[in-house]
Amino acid sequence: MNKLAWMLFLVFCTGCAVFGAQKYDSLYGQQQVENRQHPASIEQQDFFAQEVKPVLDNRCVVCHGCYDAPCQLKLSSPEGIERGTSKDLVYDGTRLLASEPSRLFIDAHTTAQWREKGFNPVLNERQQNPHANLMASVMYHSLALKQQHPLPQDAILGEQFDFSLDREQSCPTIEEFEDYAKDNPLAGMPYGLPALSNAEMATLTSWLQQGAPLAEEAPLSTELQAEVDKWETFLNQDDLKHRLSARYIYEHWYLANIFFADVERGQFFKLVRSSTPPGAAIKVIATRRPYEDPQVERVYYRLRPSHATVLAKTNIPLPLNDDKLARLQQQFIDTDYQVTRLPGYSIEVASNPFKAFAAIPVRSRYQFMLDEAELIIRGFIQGPVCRGQIALNVINDQFWVAFVDPQFIGAEQFEQFLMRHEDALDMPAQEQSNALPISSWVKYAAKQSEFLEAKAALANEVFADGQHLTADILWQGEGHNDNAALTIFRHFNSATVVKGWVGEAPKTAWVLDYSLFERIHYLLVAGFDVYGNVGHQLITRLYMDFLRMEGEDNFLSLLPAEERAKLRAHWYRRSPKNLVEFLKDPDIRFYPTDRDKLPQR
Repeated sequence: MNKLAWMLFLVFCTGCAVFGAQKYDSLYGQQQVENRQHPASIEQQDFFAQEVKPVLDNRCVVCHGCYDAPCQLKLSSPEGIERGTSKDLVYDGTRLLASEPSRLFIDAHTTAQWREKGFNPVLNERQQNPHANLMASVMYHSLALKQQHPLPQDAILGEQFDFSLDREQSCPTIEEFEDYAKDNPLAGMPYGLPALSNAEMATLTSWLQQGAPLAEEAPLSTELQAEVDKWETFLNQDDLKHRLSARYIYEHWYLANIFFADVERGQFFKLVRSSTPPGAAIKVIATRRPYEDPQVERVYYRLRPSHATVLAKTNIPLPLNDDKLARLQQQFIDTDYQVTRLPGYSIEVASNPFKAFAAIPVRSRYQFMLDEAELIIRGFIQGPVCRGQIALNVINDQFWVAFVDPQFIGAEQFEQFLMRHEDALDMPAQEQSNALPISSWVKYAAKQSEFLEAKAALANEVFADGQHLTADILWQGEGHNDNAALTIFRHFNSATVVKGWVGEAPKTAWVLDYSLFERIHYLLVAGFDVYGNVGHQLITRLYMDFLRMEGEDNFLSLLPAEERAKLRAHWYRRSPKNLVEFLKDPDIRFYPTDRDKLPQR
């Protein structure tokens, strides 16, 4: 399309949008957020909770519940319904500049704020009457379109249905919907699925006619509030030891769906940073990453109740109780060490946990991660990216994970080693969300090679005099913790973590030590920005290649030397010599004394 044609097309579209807006303005009044801001009665709230929400949960949230929700429409909570839709993509592997985050409950907190960010309503925000509440509602028209044009009876749907991950999104506003429906008669909701039943459609129609009243958050029970108070007290004490520990705990738990199983299982919480102390209303500090400068004098760590529908693909459950609190007290507070000052929030320090939390003993940090190893690893694949190719396209379809025993990691010799080489443990998040891919590849490949060479030298020093690594170095879960052995199953763009070594012997296995476990977390979870540019996303993927190979090499180091070479050659028998191979020295292994026996890829 030439420039003139493109300009004419834009003028035509703008004219259509203006005409559509004038049409709806004349019929139902001008759109105003305030039109919907009226309190719902107890009966209306009960109707939403007991009748409407089950329909949305059963028929809608499987697609409209995560970052990959079409048009960013999240129907898993009242706040998401009110927020509405956006034409901007969250997942965009080609963007040259990072986009502005649009995280529900974080980046805006009122409907008016979301409208300022470009989100459009799916509910009627014009005159409030039963007729207008249907005719000026995108949600109603989307559901009615499916009723008018049900699915074809074909066993397999044709090419008119696009289910690809990168399919084009239309996201029509109410003013655009009439033309959209003419061009896409089979695009009614639920898309590509059977229409709502008559009873389901009647329920949602009745709700929309009433003005789509939404349920308000119910206050916490006395028992739950007592648990929240107990934990917020622990996390927000004034001494430096507690404050540093709370910061470390938060940066590893902020994705978890926290619940108190001994009190009430149905209520989940999110651990958030707030500018307000316990007892005051929570004011979430919105930063791209959990370790970025909060721009406030004091950070408080609060438990915010979550009322969104829990989805399997995003649920990372974490039960808390008194035993867990005592464990944290023992790991972080009763352990003998001193904190003389808190680390700053400069990106060079905050993005590198080996620098930021150097005061906390390595064994405390590592044991904390091992205690909930399944949760930490689930964060890699269920966290910032519900659509996980960025991490998952560098892993196998099935593999086992084991961990080095903390008694080896906690030695003073290892602590000093990490402190000496903390600069080599810098990670791509240091480039923040707008990164230059090529120069960053070279930079972090060199750092990884430097660290692996130093790690190999340390291994030969520790296991001198004919000693060698054996499976005795693996953590056994202290005899009771079932996080000691994990299996990861990949399903194209998602994955599952299960406890135990499940299935047949896999092609590969990982052995994670503290430095590797921590780096994967800060690469794929704490340091990853789903709104980052193509450089940030590409560096993340390539650096994950480095870490995967390091975990595999840790496993190989437990085998006899002649078996290592044979097995590794089998693993990489079809690997192309791509750019990663040239940027990373393939000779640097955990055991440099066996270097000559390892084949080139």
